[in-house]
Amino acid sequence: MRQTKKAQRAKTVLVAGGAGFLGSHLCEALLRDGWRVICADNFLTGRMENINAIMDQPGFRLIEQDICRPLDLGEPVDRIFNLACAASPPRYQADPIHTTRTCVIGTLNLLELAARNDALLLQASTSEVYGDPEQHPQREDYVGHVNCTGPRACYDEGKRTAETLCFDYLRAGKADVRVARIFNTYGPRMDPADGRIVSNLIMQALEKRPLTIFGDGMQTRSFCYVSDLIDGLMGLMDINPNPGKPVNLGNPGEFTIVRLAAMIKAMTGTKSDMTFLPLPQDDPRRRQPDISRAKALLGWTPRVPLNEGLARTISYFVALEGGSIGDQMAERSTRARPTSGGLQNLPA
Repeated sequence: MRQTKKAQRAKTVLVAGGAGFLGSHLCEALLRDGWRVICADNFLTGRMENINAIMDQPGFRLIEQDICRPLDLGEPVDRIFNLACAASPPRYQADPIHTTRTCVIGTLNLLELAARNDALLLQASTSEVYGDPEQHPQREDYVGHVNCTGPRACYDEGKRTAETLCFDYLRAGKADVRVARIFNTYGPRMDPADGRIVSNLIMQALEKRPLTIFGDGMQTRSFCYVSDLIDGLMGLMDINPNPGKPVNLGNPGEFTIVRLAAMIKAMTGTKSDMTFLPLPQDDPRRRQPDISRAKALLGWTPRVPLNEGLARTISYFVALEGGSIGDQMAERSTRARPTSGGLQNLPA
């Protein structure tokens, strides 16, 4: 009877953190695919401007609420994406207790909601569960190297505990849960003040400020463009049967921070110098996903190369500044490619 009733109504999906960087892109993609979308966000890091374009679309509903409190939606849901949590170190360290509560209590609330509704749930976990990894690249069977008492632990250990809850609910047969471990993602709608490396360097370059590099800049990251990441999340939610294990989603291209800064300098045409600051505690030295599982299970692989994604992201930040950076820089950011140091036509 439950399945019959579900078939008679429009399919509904809840996106927790739906006004955030990733969440807003996911809401748009789901609406395009014909879903009714409920966006829940407390606007601690989410922004109304991210969802203004879809606020009046049929089938979209906004609930302003923290997932640390149980959600009473007043209607059934078929799927739940949990993207609700500050994701940049300055933001999640600003209120570490709330970060841990969001990861643990918030996830528990959504798991209970999924159990009551017989809904699929996708948990947005993170590469931070690997900590400062001793395995490279990182595979999903690696258990990590995490400092459980350090300043990043509220997020690292919070997400690890959230994964524990998810797989316990799955093993107990209480909810159909999928877990995506998301690596560094960038693109339009990043908050220019959120403290992430891509947005920091772009804004510093556009405003002609020194480009801040922590440590010697030889630590590495992978950078996945937002549209590729959203495709991966939706693919993981759609797959049947449930893979029953976490799946890395990220771009396996590995770049040093100095190399990223050089690309951004070349693409914006800034004359800003790089300035080097002490490396924060527990900052990972290397970060690169092994995406063999995503390729095998989902047929997923990133398609947008870093130089193309950066050009789109730079254009977004120029527009966000209301053109105050200048039309010439906007034009240069969309067409420029690195021209030295082997950076031209970089692979994804």
